Amino acid sequence: MIIVNDTAALSSLAIAGQLSLLKQLYNTVIIPQAIADELDNVPSKESSLGAIPTLSWIEIRQASNSTMVQTLQEQQDLDTGDAEAIILALELGAERLLIDERLSRQAAIRIGLPITGVLGILVAAKTEGLISAVKPVMDDLISQAGFWVSCQLYDEVLQAVGE
Repeated sequence: MIIVNDTAALSSLAIAGQLSLLKQLYNTVIIPQAIADELDNVPSKESSLGAIPTLSWIEIRQASNSTMVQTLQEQQDLDTGDAEAIILALELGAERLLIDERLSRQAAIRIGLPITGVLGILVAAKTEGLISAVKPVMDDLISQAGFWVSCQLYDEVLQAVGE
């Protein structure tokens, strides 16, 4: 299974101490070079995020069509990392793009990419028996990683997993 990831999902899960869920669910996660560069340049209080690209189960690849990346950035107002993740997922025929930012998700959906986000990862992790409950992990994401989720979506996710 080919999985391409953006920065937000990696950093949020890492800050909340749940990065290993990605390895357990997908074995290998591909990130574009732009995402690896973003992780190398995080603020000093989150400097441990710079080690993510060195993990054995993280594979760094470059999107080959830089023109499409630039076009997506300009036309959809996306940052380089998200645009490159979308194009790389398209080029690789990824089974899933892990992305959370609203504009980036909309752009990925428009070009037909299957997407999920951090909350989808938590639902899958509970379904697979990797975590016993979603609520405490969601609460950690909110309090530790500054992850934003509406009250309605928070409730919907908990209802979906029977919590």
